[in-house]
Amino acid sequence: MLPWFPAWRVEFRIPISDPGRVVSTVNEWRPDKRWLILSDEVACSEAHLWTVWYSTRKREVEGTMVARDVTAEFLRILSGTRQIGLAIERAGLRSGDTKAWVIHLPDIEIGGGLEELSIPRSTYNDSDEEATRIQEHLGAKLIASRPIPKNSGLTRIGAISEGEDVSSGDIESRFILHATMADY
Repeated sequence: MLPWFPAWRVEFRIPISDPGRVVSTVNEWRPDKRWLILSDEVACSEAHLWTVWYSTRKREVEGTMVARDVTAEFLRILSGTRQIGLAIERAGLRSGDTKAWVIHLPDIEIGGGLEELSIPRSTYNDSDEEATRIQEHLGAKLIASRPIPKNSGLTRIGAISEGEDVSSGDIESRFILHATMADY
């Protein structure tokens, strides 16, 4: 069983009118450059977020990131593309969004491979105070929930076409498959 990914769902009082301002607020108040804000529907599950994180972290350690910044690399892989601008368009905030995820990318040693990876169960709790601080500066309220796979999220990241429907049992797999295709 995977521990919770360090992600906190927030809800804004009114729909976002200026996504850039929200991102700037996160960047101003984040304790380090391993924090970002993510569109609500593109976070699918703990397994999805940990898979994207592992792929990002592996590239970071190996020095093979496409993006210059670890948060942009995370968005890129999550969005299934090599294009940073497209990744931000797909997974970043948009005008009209009312919910989002405040995300922390842990700086965990990945060792020689996935089989050696040990994710501390405290990873989520270790960053909770910082996440709360960011959420307060955003003027948003914390929503007690975890990521849930949605067809709308698959559409938003470009994994399926508008109106296409993936059965509920296959949605998580499609999110993860789409992320693995980021470099193809």
